[in-house]
Amino acid sequence: MAKKQVIDEKIAVVKKAIQDNKLIIGTDNTIKELKKGKLAKVFISSNCPKNIRALIDEYVKITGTEIVQLDYANDEFSIVCKKPFSISIAGLIKE
Repeated sequence: MAKKQVIDEKIAVVKKAIQDNKLIIGTDNTIKELKKGKLAKVFISSNCPKNIRALIDEYVKITGTEIVQLDYANDEFSIVCKKPFSISIAGLIKE
């Protein structure tokens, strides 16, 4: 039961970021903003390709940004973000 609560909190953060217009969607855009140090969190879908995950991990180590591993596949994550395409990576802009 506790695990479901945590998942709902992660998705609640994503939905709030969408409403506040503070969510960066897509690998290229997220990496670009991660390099600049402008992200507070990076959300990764459960089936994100390993090469992209490795690239994100490198930049996260440098910038100290938090990684949030979602239990949703990229097609389910896109439904949460209300987009018609699959989303593997998304970033939350710092306040």
